[in-house]
Amino acid sequence: MKASSAIGLAVAIGGLVMGATMEGAPVMAVLNPSAMMIVLGGTLGVTIIGTSLDRIKAIPKLYMKVFSAEVQDLPARVTELVGFAEKARRDGLLALDDELGKVEDEFLRRGMQLVVDGTDPDMVAEVLDSEVESMGRRHSAGAQPFEKAGGFAPTMGIIGTVFGLVHVLENLDEPATLGPAISAAFIATLLGVGIANVVFLPIANRLKQLSAAEREFRMLTIEGILGIQAGDNPRVLTDKLMTFVPPAERGAKETPKDKAAADSAPADAERAAA
Repeated sequence: MKASSAIGLAVAIGGLVMGATMEGAPVMAVLNPSAMMIVLGGTLGVTIIGTSLDRIKAIPKLYMKVFSAEVQDLPARVTELVGFAEKARRDGLLALDDELGKVEDEFLRRGMQLVVDGTDPDMVAEVLDSEVESMGRRHSAGAQPFEKAGGFAPTMGIIGTVFGLVHVLENLDEPATLGPAISAAFIATLLGVGIANVVFLPIANRLKQLSAAEREFRMLTIEGILGIQAGDNPRVLTDKLMTFVPPAERGAKETPKDKAAADSAPADAERAAA
């Protein structure tokens, strides 16, 4: 579900706001300028030190990816690969060359082009596996700033609280101001812990989940490409590729062979009755 991240964030923020309101706490108190400066500014600075400025610049794009990620359609990819396998078995691998221009997925198109060009199967597997590993490293680097920020933000919050308490101790001769001052001091800790556990760490975990899903999608694709090159029977290839698909999704799509069998069933029944 593409909107799951946005829904989760809304539920988390809504729960915190409602809980704080029920406790009688002023929710808008977290918008304390000095606390926000220490926590957000400090976290940003140390995250840049711990990663790089280029990775920080990529954060807006990663946010968009988290909140609008495309769902990997495993059954549809199985159907596509089995269709290639049937055509290759019927007309030969070279016949697939005309189909490659219609393939939108660059990874699948590249793999099938290697097969059509007669590349050694071991080399095809090596090239595609290297591409998957490279993708994994890029995705890991993309999630790193969020992980770093999630670790630094609570510490920055504590630093902000310590600054606030130092200010409180400097004004012990004014008892009337102690309560509000102590309350304001702890806003920094609340802000740091809250933003780490509601925003940074969940985003990092979501990016890892999306990366794992894409890796599984590509591993299915590699298995299908190698099966096509090896000349596997389309039905055997279907059974092999469907092991990558969760059981709940296995009936979501029909393979070309299954569809043909379903279409021919009424005609076969009529001939049997005649």
